[in-house]
Formats: sequence, structure tokens, C-alpha cells
Amino acid sequence: MNRTMITATNTLNQLQKQLDIIGHNLANVDTNGYKRRESNFTELLVQQMNNQLNPARDLPRLTPRGIRMGVGAKLAQSQMVTTQGSLQETNRPLDFALTNENQFFKVLVQENGEGQIRYTRDGGFYVTPVNDREVMLVNAQGFPLLDEQNQFITFSSQSKEIQLQSGGVLDTGDGQFINLGIVMVDHPQYLEQKGGNLLGMPNNPPIPETEILRELTGIERQEISLQQGSLEKSNVDVAKEMTDMMNVQRSYQFQSRSITLADQMLGLVNGLR
Repeated sequence: MNRTMITATNTLNQLQKQLDIIGHNLANVDTNGYKRRESNFTELLVQQMNNQLNPARDLPRLTPRGIRMGVGAKLAQSQMVTTQGSLQETNRPLDFALTNENQFFKVLVQENGEGQIRYTRDGGFYVTPVNDREVMLVNAQGFPLLDEQNQFITFSSQSKEIQLQSGGVLDTGDGQFINLGIVMVDHPQYLEQKGGNLLGMPNNPPIPETEILRELTGIERQEISLQQGSLEKSNVDVAKEMTDMMNVQRSYQFQSRSITLADQMLGLVNGLR
């Protein structure tokens, strides 16, 4: 296989990954609180061929001397874009929209028999009965929402109207005030997608967890920005994603055509007599 085929094959594999990312964005265009991902490419290793026997005699030039032969490109990073999505008014008392880009709710999920804290921007919550007297606040998948002490949020089943106060405080209407568990994510790129529109910490974070996110407690709760009766939509721009998809498809066709041409050239060489 010649270098042209190697370069095209390497790039085709990475373009397929970019198509997967774009397809995932488009599939979640109507997912509340979803943050789109953007891919960045970088060049693979190149080979420098110095074809000038006497560089001193080379004419003045603006480009580097010699020939640089690459072997394709690779997907360097899939970066989460945390820009604020549009707000949709629902007038539902258990719908909450975070209006600060880097703030997330905390929910508890069960994985392999252990409880794991996950983070989400989807503020569409519901109540599920705990017993005859209490109900618990959960998300759309039934995972319990956590307060600032990482405890389940429960209140009386007789509560008629829930009001949101400043600082992310829920007034259940029966004299109970609950501080919603909100975190500020300073480095969202370190979070991993865990499925179900949830994010989580990696198994081996490259930096301490306290540098990635911090709990908003005490006086820091003044930073919390919430809007009741609204939901944050995804920040996916369909027009941009479709344009990116067409550009990737063109690049994919170009690399495929390169392999075809290289194969035809090899066929001509092998057919020489």
C-alpha cells in the first residue's frame, strides 16, 4: 500500500468519528439541557525530506525547505460547548432552568450496586411517593435529586405549591425550606458523558476533583441563577450541524476518491510491459 492510501485511510477513520459526534448532536436537538460537542483535528506525524543537496545555493523562499510528507489527520479533541441554550417557558412549578452556563444539578444514580453522583442541566423534575406522608424529588429517569448535603430531597405529600427563592432554595409551602444541590463546574471539559443526559467525573481525573468543580454552599449560593417554570433547551444549532455534516461528507468523498485513484495508478504500473 502506498503513502496516498495510508494517508486517506487514516483520515477516513477520523472523519467517521466526527460524523458520529455530529449525528449525536442532531439526535439530541430536543433534549433539555443538552450541550453539543465540537471536534478539533490535528495533523499526524510528518516526514521531512531534505531534497536540496546544497541549501546555500537555494533561491530565497518563503516556505520551508524540503518536502514535508504527512500521513493524515486525527481527531484531537471532542470538546463540550457550554453556551446557554434558549429557555422555554412551561409554567410548571417543578421545571427549573439554570441560567448560568457552568452550573449543574446533582442527581444520584446506582451503578454496580453503588451510588454515584451525576450532573445534569435538565431541570424537568417530578415527585415520587416515599411513603404515605412524603414524596421525593426525582428527574425524568427517576433518579433522586440531591440537596447541598448530598441527601435526598423529600417533603410532605400535602405540599400544594412549591416556590423557588433566591439562592436555589425551595419553599415547599409547609414551612420547609430545601437548598437544591448545585455545583459550579470550572473545567467542564474534564467531565465525561455517562448516558441519559448525565455527566460524571472520570475514573482517574488528570487534576484534583476540587479544581474541576465546587459545591455551591454558604455564601457561594448567591452565585446560583435559576428560573422556575422554564426549561433550558439544547444549544444545538441544526443549521450549523447540517453544514458541518455536508463538509465532512465532502472530505470523506475526497479521501475515498484518493484511494480509488491510487489503486488505478498501481494498476497502470503493474500493467506496464
